[in-house]
Amino acid sequence: MTRSLVAFLSLLLVFVAPCPSIADDRAQMVGTWKLVSFEVEFQDTGERQAPYGANPLGYTIITSAGRMMTVIEGEGRKPAQTDEERATLFRNMFAWTGPFRLDGEKFILVNDVVWNPVWRAEQNWTYKLEGDRLVLASAWAPAPNFPGKMTRGASTWSRVK
Repeated sequence: MTRSLVAFLSLLLVFVAPCPSIADDRAQMVGTWKLVSFEVEFQDTGERQAPYGANPLGYTIITSAGRMMTVIEGEGRKPAQTDEERATLFRNMFAWTGPFRLDGEKFILVNDVVWNPVWRAEQNWTYKLEGDRLVLASAWAPAPNFPGKMTRGASTWSRVK
């Protein structure tokens, strides 16, 4: 073999050799995930809060077809008896679903069904897979439950066995 052919084949191998990829991450995300924690950080102060309590309930289901479905509710919710209590229940949960894609370290969700219509849009999060943990962090955005505030959310999920 000539040197130039060896060099060409070596270069070709670099481009086609198996390596961790977005497709691998997507395949690893498929399944059911239970919420471990959820925090909101306020952009103006850096303060962090757990608006749904220390032990919120929630699940995310990620399908191989590229859809994510999430529901989260605050800890200690009780049936409502009044309109004010129903409004509190509305503020103490959220849900959405839509197709997603991965782009580098970004998890991009396009919500088509949402708890709050303000979220019927594309959302960009960063993601990290850490074994059976999935960590998502949203971009800064206006907070529906904290009018006039810019926040970002951080959630940690554990794979359901």
